[in-house]
Amino acid sequence: MTMGKIIFYEDRNFQGRSYETSSDCADTSSFLSRCHSCRVESGCFMVYDRTNFTGNQFFVRRGEYSDYQRMGMSDCIKSCRMIPMHRGQFRMRIYERENFGGQMHELMDDCENMQDRYRMSDCQSCNVMDGHWLLYEQPHFRGRMGYLRPGEYRNLRDQGINLSRIMSLKRIMDSCH
Repeated sequence: MTMGKIIFYEDRNFQGRSYETSSDCADTSSFLSRCHSCRVESGCFMVYDRTNFTGNQFFVRRGEYSDYQRMGMSDCIKSCRMIPMHRGQFRMRIYERENFGGQMHELMDDCENMQDRYRMSDCQSCNVMDGHWLLYEQPHFRGRMGYLRPGEYRNLRDQGINLSRIMSLKRIMDSCH
């Protein structure tokens, strides 16, 4: 199985010094003075505009991203996380309130609109049993996003999920390649 590969560039349009990685990078400034564009050669990654996988997040798959501002980054790319490909079923329990309180629903597929599907206006905690998921601030997979890997999340706001609310969820499928 091939791992992902991403190349960061100091300037827009893939100019300036570059840094290449196939794994998580908690602080791109260890390698580059700034990072304003990237090219994903394979796999899928989350890029962040703060160090240590915090701040605004953006999902990137194979392709070219010539300008960090078009990606919704307020600052240049400061960290990235490699997303391993998951084959098999996807399963997640979402809860209306923190600490697994309020309504609970189990998802095994994408959810375009939590309000329409579950009458839930927000998701504040969850348990990801299988697969890797993207959360979106708006219905139909729009707006700012957050990344979840398998694990228990008692309070999504404490996990660096920098969203005012969560309105849709999407599985990260192996079609990234």
